[in-house]
Amino acid sequence: MPDRTPFSVLLPVYRGDRPAFFERAVRSVTEDQTLRPDELVIVVDGPVPAGIAAVLGRAEAGELTAGVGVRVVALPENVGLARALQAGLAACSHEVVARADADDVALPQRFARQVPLVAGGIDLLSSTIVEFEDDEDARGLERAWPADPDEIARMARLADPFNHPAVVYRRSAVVRAGGYEHLARMEDYWLFVRMLAAGARATNVAEPLVLYRVGAGAYRRRGGWELLRSELRLQARMLRIGFTNPAQFVRNIVVRGLWRLVPSGVRRPAYAAFTRWR
Repeated sequence: MPDRTPFSVLLPVYRGDRPAFFERAVRSVTEDQTLRPDELVIVVDGPVPAGIAAVLGRAEAGELTAGVGVRVVALPENVGLARALQAGLAACSHEVVARADADDVALPQRFARQVPLVAGGIDLLSSTIVEFEDDEDARGLERAWPADPDEIARMARLADPFNHPAVVYRRSAVVRAGGYEHLARMEDYWLFVRMLAAGARATNVAEPLVLYRVGAGAYRRRGGWELLRSELRLQARMLRIGFTNPAQFVRNIVVRGLWRLVPSGVRRPAYAAFTRWR
């Protein structure tokens, strides 16, 4: 039987996260897993309230992780997601790193299904994720993206072909692509584009492996003028590195730019229709 591949889980948390959700996320990526990580790296992006601090203390004491060691990277001030993830990635001890968020739930088979694929030569992958609101058993929209590398490459020119809460990657492939760079709410997509442009081998697992928590404002946050500005910056960067051509750039500005200005009440059903079509 092949040697077990060691891996880290990288999970950021900040003052706006809910302590109960954070605790559930920590448990789900450690004690709930059939293949447990070798360490959990928690990046604390600036000062946090007492509730978050209490969960951190219990995690470090081993009360929530079933023996998985916890390394806390405490940043003195809030620096934003990209810089927080970059600091956390530098603290990870292993080449294989799984991303997790502080309000999502990893299903028990997540790492058992994903880590062997990275150990076998994949540089970047995610899985299908399933939306839920409060009740983990009341599951909603499934987001499934292509597994074929050529389909992933085609999709990446228009939309993010990975579900970032379910991503696992090789740290060396992230470093080779330049690491995380700040781009409000689009840090992950911009990183994945650069990884693909640098030759990363990619796939996706069709099986749902993460429950993605969506609240009342989840679809509202995918639009608005701030996100439109980030969208325009993203498209300009993709064109500049040659990942898209001028025709694709214009198409994306029209399609994705207008999407950011669609009323939030329309965005959710439209996104569901696009997901089913894909």
